[in-house]
Amino acid sequence: MESLIIRPGHLTAHQTAQLLGITLGGVRKLVQHGRLTRSGGTDRQPWYAVPDVTALAAERPTRNAA
Repeated sequence: MESLIIRPGHLTAHQTAQLLGITLGGVRKLVQHGRLTRSGGTDRQPWYAVPDVTALAAERPTRNAA
């Protein structure tokens, strides 16, 4: 279960995955490759800074429905 209390300006791993359109495994890969840094939480429930996540989201190509 996700923590119900999170510092302002942070996202849970689930929220990060949803915003980026990837799985939790994808979030872990971003961390492993050094593209995303944990900014709080615990080992099991990490938090990520909103500016870091939105910067990654801006880099991702958008998919056009054709």
